[in-house]
Amino acid sequence: MFKNRLFRIQFFALIIGVVLMIVKYGAYLLTNSNTILTDALESIVNIVAALFALYSIVLAAKPEDEDHPYGHGKIAFLSAGLEGFLIICAGLIILGKSIFTLFYPHEISQLEIGAVLIIVSGFINFIVGHYLEKEGERSRSIILIADGKHLKTDAYTSLGILVGIVVIYVTHKLWLDSTIAILISLYIIYSGGQLIRKSLKGIMDEADETLIVSLLEYINQHRKDTWIDIHNMRIIQYGSKLHVDCHMTLPWYYSLEKAHDEADELDKSISQLHGEKVEFFIHLDPCIEAQCKICCYAECTKRRHPFEKKIEWTMDNITKNRKHGLQNDFNKNH
Repeated sequence: MFKNRLFRIQFFALIIGVVLMIVKYGAYLLTNSNTILTDALESIVNIVAALFALYSIVLAAKPEDEDHPYGHGKIAFLSAGLEGFLIICAGLIILGKSIFTLFYPHEISQLEIGAVLIIVSGFINFIVGHYLEKEGERSRSIILIADGKHLKTDAYTSLGILVGIVVIYVTHKLWLDSTIAILISLYIIYSGGQLIRKSLKGIMDEADETLIVSLLEYINQHRKDTWIDIHNMRIIQYGSKLHVDCHMTLPWYYSLEKAHDEADELDKSISQLHGEKVEFFIHLDPCIEAQCKICCYAECTKRRHPFEKKIEWTMDNITKNRKHGLQNDFNKNH
């Protein structure tokens, strides 16, 4: 289990989370401040989320089996969704308590010590969150990215809390404690909603335009003249594994072996860009006469029309289930 690098990173984040939770609750007990309590309650969410993230990393690393032919990677989206839900719950608890104490204020003490503890915990959260986010982007792990973003959100919350503590300390207005806590709780609820939205996009296999655009740039740079077009492209990410489906149009007279080699070359090209965990399903199409005008393959011996225009592959034409060609010709033939 500890041989899994992602597991080790997440386990490290969990240990840090436990330590910071103790520090923040110590700050709350010293000060009795609702503003500091918002940070302490969110630490519980950090720990629960980190525990589920650990389980998700272990499950997502399992290979495909008969019951899960696409692997177990979608647990990553459930992990992010649960983390978002827990963040919202923490925000609602903070909101309720802060509204209550806004009308029934209580004494606050030792804000100086509380401020120091919040500064330290916030700084550590930001560093760990930034590290998790970068490692998640490098390994294409939505689990680490989600937890990293959460910890960075926690750090920004700590910064807001610090500003609030300073204002309360200077003005001696106790009602500001609950007011600031309410504002921070609303931000926490919003950040949790964003995480849930992202997890739902993954569960529903919503198209990732950023991913497709990055692939497009690479394919356009490395496209061969014999690749007449690529269309009906769909990309789904399960954990760190990328699944790419597309149709590829090649010269109609190519042998099965030659067509397979061309498809294999496209597969290897994209795999080099996104790492080894890419699964390709390529449907091969033969070219049609109307495509001679857009075909850049100068050595074609079966050409029936002279070349007129090269069509760049874009989001608009690479994702549609239609071969590429000049609009007038396709209006006549389709």
